[in-house]
Amino acid sequence: IPEKCESGCYTDCDVLGSRWRVAVPNKPDTCTGLPDPVKGTQCTFSCSEGEFLDMRSQECQKCSGGTYSLGTGVAFDEWDSMPAGFISHGMNMNIADIYTNCSNSTWIPKGDYIASNIDECTSTLSYAVSLKKAGTVSFEYFYPDNTIFFEFYVSVLNRGNNVLYWRTTSFALVGSAVKPVLLRNIAISGVAYTSECFHCKPGTYSAKPGSAHCTPCPADSYSNKGATVCQQCEVDKYAEAGSGSCKRRPACTTSDYFYTHTPCDSKGQTQLMYKWIEPKICSEIVEGTVHNSTGGAVKLPASGQMETCPPCNPGFSVTNTSGCEPCPHGSYSNGTACAECPVGTEPVVGFEYKWWNKMPDNMRSSVYSREYSDSARSTGKGLKYLFRSTEANQANERTNDMVEHWSGSTRKQSYSYLVKSNSTVSFTWGFQRTQAYSEVRQYSSDFAKMYTVQITNVVGGVASQCRHCALGSGSASECVPCPPAHYMVNGTGVCKSCPPNTFIRADQTVGEAACIHCGPNTHSNKAHSACVSDCRLDLQSTGGGEVLQYDFTPLANITSFQSSPRFTSKGLRYFHQFRVGLCGEEGREVAVCVDNVTESRKEVRGYACQSTVVPSEVRGQSVVSSQPFTIGDTLIGKRSSFTPCRAPTVARRILTFDSVFVLLSSKCSEGTCDGCSFHFLWRSLYACPLCTESHYREIVSACIQGIQRTTYVWQQPLQCTGGVSLPAQTVSACVTLDFWLKVGVSTGTVAAILLISISCYFWKRTRKLEYKYSKLMMTAGDKECELPAADSCAIMEGEDAEDDLIYLTKKSFFTKIKSFSREVRPKRW
Repeated sequence: IPEKCESGCYTDCDVLGSRWRVAVPNKPDTCTGLPDPVKGTQCTFSCSEGEFLDMRSQECQKCSGGTYSLGTGVAFDEWDSMPAGFISHGMNMNIADIYTNCSNSTWIPKGDYIASNIDECTSTLSYAVSLKKAGTVSFEYFYPDNTIFFEFYVSVLNRGNNVLYWRTTSFALVGSAVKPVLLRNIAISGVAYTSECFHCKPGTYSAKPGSAHCTPCPADSYSNKGATVCQQCEVDKYAEAGSGSCKRRPACTTSDYFYTHTPCDSKGQTQLMYKWIEPKICSEIVEGTVHNSTGGAVKLPASGQMETCPPCNPGFSVTNTSGCEPCPHGSYSNGTACAECPVGTEPVVGFEYKWWNKMPDNMRSSVYSREYSDSARSTGKGLKYLFRSTEANQANERTNDMVEHWSGSTRKQSYSYLVKSNSTVSFTWGFQRTQAYSEVRQYSSDFAKMYTVQITNVVGGVASQCRHCALGSGSASECVPCPPAHYMVNGTGVCKSCPPNTFIRADQTVGEAACIHCGPNTHSNKAHSACVSDCRLDLQSTGGGEVLQYDFTPLANITSFQSSPRFTSKGLRYFHQFRVGLCGEEGREVAVCVDNVTESRKEVRGYACQSTVVPSEVRGQSVVSSQPFTIGDTLIGKRSSFTPCRAPTVARRILTFDSVFVLLSSKCSEGTCDGCSFHFLWRSLYACPLCTESHYREIVSACIQGIQRTTYVWQQPLQCTGGVSLPAQTVSACVTLDFWLKVGVSTGTVAAILLISISCYFWKRTRKLEYKYSKLMMTAGDKECELPAADSCAIMEGEDAEDDLIYLTKKSFFTKIKSFSREVRPKRW
């Protein structure tokens, strides 16, 4: 029996919708003297708000003062301990890890609220309720950390048994502080009745009977549990709204007040006004630990001191009433009077706020109070935030991103943020003195100051100066922007073309410095607004040899890879996931890393990004991605040094698509050692240069049956990919060795016969000359001391017959050779 039954309880409803009120003994084993069962109310019966069901009379009664009731609902607004019906337990959702103990990872009551766990375990808070009719559930929650999965499960609250689940799982990295999810004021409607009223918690009250809720006590008052009226604090004490007790007022210091200026009057004067910070909690009459020069609590300085009004902000002019109004279009101002821009110039529109006598019309200030309380104290300094809100689409949906944050004490500094697209953007600056709530005001002397806010290129803005502009060709000579890839020469209004392979800076279009040269192996896009890469690279090989050409086009798609697994102190396994897009022209796919822990689904885009992924079964997702950030969003250039590449021929033949392997440095397992420079080893077939004619050679076969084949093969080891293909095998006609042997033998034989014939011919001629010489000598010997008469060595007519007669005697061939060799010997004279 789930209800308290001092005055009886109802049985379950039967098929007719009826039930009985039965008596239940207060002591065990006591079954005598009990009243008989009584016919109960119909199951559809219920009480209204501010009422409860009296079981004795079975009629609805109004709650007394100091209590409240939801009628057909239950509420839970006190969390000093776990309320009845709530169950919390921790479990490990990482199936691969069976050793992590999550039994202590539960929701913890904190007085006004209940807080979730902050470790890697999954903590579930559940509540079972039986409804007599369809109902609703409402609760307040504080979800400050996007490294926690926060889920609420509930089916439609129909009649019957229902179970509500609140579940959290943290995915924080080592060393990062996690903020828990906070719940409070859980209310459920649809129950048949409530047999009692709930007492108002401390700090609230209900003055009239039949209250449906309790009212918080105003400031400087308090109340105990079940109060019908709030009590006023003593003079030297204070209390914030909804407090259950009063605290002693501290002594006032100079940090408890501030000053403002009144609007400027017609004389250009402003009045200095001092005000206490509200709500005022300090005392001007008590002694404190911080004193002024007189030794007591400080007093509020007297107001009314007159001062000269500061000038208007640039782009504004002073009115007759000493106010400030924006200068009209086409004019400028330094804060005094407006002036027309000279011919050939245009105003530099924007907003520049450096005088803060009055809040600008397009700015506002708000105060957000965190109502959750905690007894924990923090020693941290203030946090400063800068948020950017962008109009996402035509449906006026807006996205909020934190673009920068600061913590601790910092000096005066400047910060710039570049808006890269034409859109409606708003910026929010936030200051929080401490991340932890405290019932005692702390760090009240901490502050943040903003001196100047300057925004350029604002539609509908004002101008503090004019600049030369390019004039149009029309008669009106209106200013026109310079063409793409052109900059304006300082002080002339002349547009000049930027050098080749450069792009124009978005924040500066004046002067030659506006042209930024693209980095190595990159080129400017058509609009000359950025540098891109066509995924190709030419590189001189070592020693000044041939130029190697690389084609990374197959790697233009986004490549995703992970680091080695890492573990938190609880044993949660996680990875660092990288997504990289090496190259590509405009319109290329960019690397995207997401945060899917929360429903906002934050995305970052660039050439390379990183996120932390955790294998998990939460929300039915196999992987949880969190904490994304961009590694590189701008391509500066591509540099490379020559390293021999080896691409096995087997891989070229069997790989249809490239198998890419990206490895991280063994010394820096997270991809970086200093947090700035990331090093990836990209192992890919396409990292080899393109093949050229120098990468293959030809092999000529022997001549077989008049046919000769020429085959082309790659040089080994192969150090290229793609490029030219191997030429097809060629076939040509040829002559065999037997034919040439026969030709050689025949030619040699003919040459030998010809040589012998020539030798015989010259031998015969030599014999004839010898004969004539001998004849001449014989003639000279008959007449001494007389010279022989001139005679001719030529063969005279009729001598052939004589010579033939001399050698009528035939000799053998060898005899002739022997005789010839003997006759040609030199003779002594």
